[in-house]
Amino acid sequence: MFPFHLMGGAHIRAVVEESRPQIVDRVRETYLAHHRGETVNPNSYFLRFPEKPNARIIALPAFLRGEPGVAGIKWIASFPDNVARNVPRASAVLVLNDFATGYPFACLEAAQISAARTAASAALAAERIHGSRTAARVAVIGAGIIARNILEFLAALHWSIGHVVVHDTVAAYARRYADHAESLGYPATVAEPLADAVTAADIVLLATTATEPYLLDAGLFGAGQTVLNISLRDLGPDVVAAAHNVVDDVDHCLTAGTSPHLAEQQLGHRDFIDATLAQLLLDEVTLGRDKPRVFSPFGLGVLDLAVGLEIFTTGRDRGQVTAVPDFFGEVERW
Repeated sequence: MFPFHLMGGAHIRAVVEESRPQIVDRVRETYLAHHRGETVNPNSYFLRFPEKPNARIIALPAFLRGEPGVAGIKWIASFPDNVARNVPRASAVLVLNDFATGYPFACLEAAQISAARTAASAALAAERIHGSRTAARVAVIGAGIIARNILEFLAALHWSIGHVVVHDTVAAYARRYADHAESLGYPATVAEPLADAVTAADIVLLATTATEPYLLDAGLFGAGQTVLNISLRDLGPDVVAAAHNVVDDVDHCLTAGTSPHLAEQQLGHRDFIDATLAQLLLDEVTLGRDKPRVFSPFGLGVLDLAVGLEIFTTGRDRGQVTAVPDFFGEVERW
């Protein structure tokens, strides 16, 4: 009566690899549903540790209306010090709840889901803001798992990229990323100075583990450049103020010390926000090319729900989920 299932990361990764364009479509649909008010997406809750100030575990509860409606929560840990031990920074689980009864029906390994929805969001924004799926030069700052997933999504969407330039504080990571880009068919090189990577790039991808701004020069990015501010905290307030700014959700993004949040605190207003991504998708707002154009996605829990449900449904149909009989000890009141 109340089935419960588990789905592990290997199966989730396999589904993602076969369905990246469909995941982008689902993310687009969810952004538009959120814009229409068909979601409940409370503020994320941050669990922090005094003895580990750069680490956090974040709870993202959400509800997505529809047939079927689904509620749930992503519980995602971000421990940047893991990188020095060659362990991924992020680990996560996603719990899906049946809307009719409230009972959880699945628990999924969610680092792959989180990476996929982040990559899909970045790919969607890149195309809409840049204006096409063709870029002469893409600069990647931060050669980790998120950046890798974003490039894989661009490749799955058949982006034409003339050259990928990679910068990372760890040269070996940058080299590994460049090799991976080459395996996807994109010529790639490593740039030691960050400015050399950014110069003349059509698209700049920021996907680092930075906890506070280090890009402070408002003149670093040129007019018309598309900056995917995925890691959210690389840019100083002056850089944000000098750009056209697109976010996923204004209230969510202007919290928790993100670059747009710091800009709001410095400027005392939110007038520097030009649009949400949904508004761009609906052609409600048009961005000029007179300034850099920065996309800062805080990350909406409803995206995790939508992508997670899509992956779970596919995995269940393929026999890639594990049922846990009698998971709930009591399913009748008497």
